[in-house]
Amino acid sequence: MKQPECLSLGVMSATTNDSSPEAPWSIQKLSELMGGYIERLGPVWVEAEITQWGQSAGNIYGKLSDTEADAQVAITIWRRTQENIPDGLSQGDRVIAQIKPSWYVKGGTLSMNVLQMRHTGIGEILEKLEQLKAALALEGLFDPERKKKLPFLPGVIGLVTGKDSDAEKDVLTNARLRWPDVEFVIEHAAVQGDRCVPEVMSALEKLDANPDVEVIIVARGGGDFMNLVPFSDDRLVRLAAGLKTPLVSAIGHEADRPILDEVADLRASTPTDAAKRVVPDVQAERELIGHARIRLESKLSALIQYEIERLESFRTRPSLADPHTLIDRKSEELLQIVARGVDVSALVLERHQANLAQLSGSLRGLSPQNTLDRGYAIVRDGAGHVISRADQVSSGDSLRVRVSEGEINTHVD
Repeated sequence: MKQPECLSLGVMSATTNDSSPEAPWSIQKLSELMGGYIERLGPVWVEAEITQWGQSAGNIYGKLSDTEADAQVAITIWRRTQENIPDGLSQGDRVIAQIKPSWYVKGGTLSMNVLQMRHTGIGEILEKLEQLKAALALEGLFDPERKKKLPFLPGVIGLVTGKDSDAEKDVLTNARLRWPDVEFVIEHAAVQGDRCVPEVMSALEKLDANPDVEVIIVARGGGDFMNLVPFSDDRLVRLAAGLKTPLVSAIGHEADRPILDEVADLRASTPTDAAKRVVPDVQAERELIGHARIRLESKLSALIQYEIERLESFRTRPSLADPHTLIDRKSEELLQIVARGVDVSALVLERHQANLAQLSGSLRGLSPQNTLDRGYAIVRDGAGHVISRADQVSSGDSLRVRVSEGEINTHVD
């Protein structure tokens, strides 16, 4: 972009520096001169990417960044100029803005006031991140099925964070408040800038190779959009997705979630939230155990009382109070059954004897012997055939005559 003409004129017309040890300037004079130099610059148009955007007390505060030159400026959009700002702007948008530098003499601060702004499309970084996110989602790295379950009570927690950072203090303090015996293996790494990705990757690899570490937390206390970009790096995200140890991402930024949040097994909103979700509260667990113990004692007492009542009921039954009563009663029943059996047997025997006598009489009445006893005889020839007619024999045939008692041998004349 061509340097504004007003900038070169302002520099050329600068007041000569006539300060010396004998005649030093006052701070007020220095501040007023600086304000004069800056005021001569006037409004300028710049092209940049919005890397921070938020509203407070009706004004908008943010940052514009040159992603190629790694340079940025803080901006302020006062309420009275917001009518010149398009609706719907947010972090990651690429814009052309007219800004006017303003020097606050009393406070010695420089601010960039936005006068106008035009939306030129999505920022390059955000566009690349959206493309990467779509590709990783297509590969299934965001699928809930691949996320590992965190241990209920990890004995050793791996922590990747900036050295002496607030995030480190938040995690350690809140975790130890909840469970004093929890242990940490801490790997410090840069959490922004060019060293962030390789150092965080190295820390994750070390902790994942440590057999004592049961869960890993990556913690950072938020930051603007540009500071969070390393946590969306393709190499770091793929490494995190392949860890054997469960991973918790606690980058701590709601508006701009880095891709690491998506592949982690658990996403915590802040480092403090990570500590609370990874480590159970010892007091709460003690209360749960206490409540469970009370319920168990109540159930056991009720069961024991029930069994005592059942045993007392059995003990007071007549059969147990006087066992001989049961035997005597059964003995009487048995004697009655035996006596009834004897009576029935005698009756049946008598009935059958009478029936047998009747049958015997009938049989005797039909018996041939009974006929013989009345004086009749049975005549047979020599072959033993019964002779019932006279023409069955001839003169001289031998005959046998059966009488009531014995046989008579004779022959026909």
